[in-house]
Amino acid sequence: MILVDDGLATGATMRAAVKALRQREPARIIGAVPTASPETCEELRAEVDEVVCAITPQPFYAVGYWYEDFTQTTDQEVRELLAHPEEVPATTGPADTTVPEAVRGAAHRLTGAAEDYDPLMDLIGDARFVLLGEASHGTYEFYHERARITRRLIEEKGFTAVAVEADWPDAYRVNRYVRGAGEDFDAAEALADFRRFPRWMWRNTEVVDFIDWLRGHNDALAPNLEKTGFYGLDLYSLHASMKAVLQYLEQVDPDAARRARARYACFDHFGPDPQIYGFIAASDLDRSCKDQVVSQLVELRRRATEYAKRDGSIAEEEFFYAEQNARVVKNAEEYYRSMFFGEVSSWNLRDGHMVETLEALIAHLGRQGRRAKVIVWAHNSHLGDARATAMGRRGEVNVGQLVRQEYGREAVLVGFTTDHGTVTAASDWDSVAERKRVRPALAGSCEALFHASLPARFPLIWQRSRELSEALREPRLERAIGVIYRPETERASHYFQARLSDQFDAVLHFDETRAVEPLEYTAEWETGELPETFPFAV
Repeated sequence: MILVDDGLATGATMRAAVKALRQREPARIIGAVPTASPETCEELRAEVDEVVCAITPQPFYAVGYWYEDFTQTTDQEVRELLAHPEEVPATTGPADTTVPEAVRGAAHRLTGAAEDYDPLMDLIGDARFVLLGEASHGTYEFYHERARITRRLIEEKGFTAVAVEADWPDAYRVNRYVRGAGEDFDAAEALADFRRFPRWMWRNTEVVDFIDWLRGHNDALAPNLEKTGFYGLDLYSLHASMKAVLQYLEQVDPDAARRARARYACFDHFGPDPQIYGFIAASDLDRSCKDQVVSQLVELRRRATEYAKRDGSIAEEEFFYAEQNARVVKNAEEYYRSMFFGEVSSWNLRDGHMVETLEALIAHLGRQGRRAKVIVWAHNSHLGDARATAMGRRGEVNVGQLVRQEYGREAVLVGFTTDHGTVTAASDWDSVAERKRVRPALAGSCEALFHASLPARFPLIWQRSRELSEALREPRLERAIGVIYRPETERASHYFQARLSDQFDAVLHFDETRAVEPLEYTAEWETGELPETFPFAV
């Protein structure tokens, strides 16, 4: 007997079926499912003779999360599929017989020359926002080439801010350094506040090189020219941002500092882990610190004029830093509560906060009538338009979508892809950095299409190629590796459906890539993964 289900969360239904079938005395019972939690799959082995679980992702969330289409299947559909299995449609993606020719016709190889990105500069034109993505948080080429493009945007097009997927207070220490206002000796020291997992995401050699360049660029500017800053958009820094607000108020208004300390003391009962706070507050709103963090932000804003004018532009800059930290505290409190309501709501809160921070940054930089121009560094999943992906079907929004909706053609969205190589990533959250092999892209994916079309490094801009634009509008798989890479569940953990030419304005493909080098090595990173052919090398 073969028992089939759409997936196993608790496994209760499958166990009940097994118990009923045992009464028929079958020779063997096999439980077969496309997806299951690792724990349930393991527990089922004690109930049946054989278990087949195609993927066992961790964390599991729910069965439907691992389906692109989880709509109901009728009994008649099942009968027809069983009667005529040869008629089951292929699911590997659209036919790509002519698309490779269109890709080769529109692409040009990157050689390392100064003019490599001239076509991209033409596409950007006078845009105010350039969003530069990455398909992983640990790939050398993504960091290196993103920095090359950013340098040209700063030097040639007058961009004065780099806003990154990082916490506000950690990045602001770097901002002080690159503007010559901090006390850090070098770039590596300026990045010292990036202590939270994953440290390698910003504490790596490529970021150090870019920060050194940005400091040198700013130092060489005439006194009357605007220096380029470095800012964080994220909201994980609940406790660090509270500390920063208190430090600011202790300098400018000790009485206000005492009130702020009393409000923020609400979090003391929950310990240092904000997820513990979120779990307790989500189940008992009366115990939350929602009212306190909102009150603190409101009070700070009410006294903005008084604080910001105490010492000219320096006081204004420091107030902006403190106000944004108070905003982080308010939004982080809501974010950690939302984590236990559902993934969509927490995702939307996080990306909404990033856009809110971006808007605040634009207003601050444009306070003297200047037209702020900002470069954003973040993962493809944040910067590609969510409406063109499976994210949008789940009700998720992201930075790319919200910026496009607000600014239209003033925003240019650029994605990054790779087919194979190595990546710096962890196996589990809060684990050590490893140098892992990235498997060749799955059939039916845009990465596999690019590999088959032109196995090289190239930018792809479809603005002037209707044929290519239409071809890349077909839904295809797209890979996303964050700070965790699990090749054993590659399809479920790292791929989603997307319409590439609607998601981005351009894509940079690097067929073979290598892991970014962290400042702090681990034994696992230095050793790297053994090749699958070890020890025979074939």
